[in-house]
Amino acid sequence: MCTTCGCSDDARAKLTNMETGDVVMIDEHSHHHHHEYNHSHDHHHHDDGHTHSHAHDHPHDHAHTHAGMHGTAISLETEILAKNDKLAERNRGWFEGRNILALNLVSSPGSGKTTLLERTIRDLSSEIPINVIEGDQETVNDAQRIKDTGCRVVQINTGTGCHLEADMLARGLKDLQPPLHSVVMIENVGNLVCPALFDLGEHCKVAILSVTEGEDKPVKYPHMFSAAKVMLLNKADLLPHLDFNVDQCVDYARQVNPEIEVFIVSAKTGDGMTDWYDWLRTNIPATSKEEAIV
Repeated sequence: MCTTCGCSDDARAKLTNMETGDVVMIDEHSHHHHHEYNHSHDHHHHDDGHTHSHAHDHPHDHAHTHAGMHGTAISLETEILAKNDKLAERNRGWFEGRNILALNLVSSPGSGKTTLLERTIRDLSSEIPINVIEGDQETVNDAQRIKDTGCRVVQINTGTGCHLEADMLARGLKDLQPPLHSVVMIENVGNLVCPALFDLGEHCKVAILSVTEGEDKPVKYPHMFSAAKVMLLNKADLLPHLDFNVDQCVDYARQVNPEIEVFIVSAKTGDGMTDWYDWLRTNIPATSKEEAIV
């Protein structure tokens, strides 16, 4: 088991290029190793001239064994995250060298993340060049939806993995080949826990929270909302039908992250999306804005 999140060690990610249809396997969990410590001692008995192999029959200190295992787990987790961070820095340099704005979209399943991405692409297609990397455990359903907008997209399926990692993103970028001076939207696996730990090399994380989920999500999952620069409170069109306190939700988000920018939107109706688009326009690379004007 992955000591960081519980993903299966033998999980292998799969990349699908939606343009060519090519499918390749990504051995992204090669950094998770199984270690077996099997040992026996041969004791020579000179009385009969025979050598006997004896297993240990003395009781082990249970607390000592647990402490040792716990220490090993912490060490392995640190190693995994350190390796990921190193690869993330490479990705960050790759983006910066190409003047690309990369955004890591994170949320629970069902927040409307893909719908919001579809609308963003369609509304800004003539203004901002956007390419997408989709992350899901299985299926290419969301990538197909993005492809239908006319956007270039690759799908990464993580299998039993619950988050994208920097090496997966690097492999996806190799296939996607986003142009210079563009935007890459990374739709992470639906999960508010582990994607907070794994830097992909993005400019920032954008957390999408649906009004159907409850106001206290930011304080229930503080690591994610403290790691995010932006929170999009989605499905605002449903507010008249729900007992949801917007002010309380925003207050919770700012308790864990006073600097977080919050936009209340409806990807379905388009309400509030202009504020989100203005934020994008402000943060896209300068050359992209100049090209868009031309």
